[in-house]
Amino acid sequence: MEPFNLTDYNRIAAAIAYLKQHFKNQPSLAEVAAQVNLSPFHFQRMFSEWAGISPKKFVQYLSIEYAKNILKDQRATLFDVAYETGLSGTSRLHDLFINIEGMTPGEYKNGGEHLQINYSFAESPFGMLLVATTAKGICHLSFADDQLEALNQLKRTFPNAHYHQMLDMLQQNALYVFTQDWNQLGEIKLHLKGTAFQLKVWETLMKVPMGRLTTYGTIASKLGNEGASRAVGTAIGNNPVAFLIPCHRVIKSTGLIGEYHWGSTRKAAMIGWEAAKQNIPEIVKKA
Repeated sequence: MEPFNLTDYNRIAAAIAYLKQHFKNQPSLAEVAAQVNLSPFHFQRMFSEWAGISPKKFVQYLSIEYAKNILKDQRATLFDVAYETGLSGTSRLHDLFINIEGMTPGEYKNGGEHLQINYSFAESPFGMLLVATTAKGICHLSFADDQLEALNQLKRTFPNAHYHQMLDMLQQNALYVFTQDWNQLGEIKLHLKGTAFQLKVWETLMKVPMGRLTTYGTIASKLGNEGASRAVGTAIGNNPVAFLIPCHRVIKSTGLIGEYHWGSTRKAAMIGWEAAKQNIPEIVKKA
């Protein structure tokens, strides 16, 4: 690991401050690089190493968070939002939302208004679960130590959807993963909302065999970006479907279990349970 460089840190801090202040102007790479006295090439590389994402992607995140706040005002039109965010038009706003949020600005604004979501609570070897489905598949699966808070978290994702508490066949088939022979399970369909990068990370996770482990760096390498471990970690932390998208199979390169959205103790238990079922020795250090 390279030694800490205070000069580089100060440059990145200054660049981030500049981007936060001027993102509405959609500044170019050269413009921001000039603010910290670097060439565009060196600034791009340094910023990506320190921030985990490119300067362009950072501006996109700033822009979309600002746009989302404006969309909360039901009187605001998409043209108003694009103009206030500094985008050239509604098509740019549309592309930004599709790439970052996995939905159109209109879909974000109506909060899943026409979406029917069935949900139910179920027991698992690792605690109570909240599982939810749309007509397309599983859209949410989380551990529900606090059932009310777990349900509220789901509803914050789709605030205007219609919710019905019922156990449907899609949910039931998914829950069989805890009790049936995995080779005999029917196809489990997922209905995921995420950025293109998040979807790639989640898809890569689902290729990690049960009873096996991987690392953040390995996932980044398989995506063709060995320096994106931090961004991979963020995408894993935003996983909306616990266990089925097996983020618990990702550990640190040191062999430590690492953090887990629903608790590192639960993560260790899940790893051990899968290893035992596969008759594979558990070679992992507890954090």
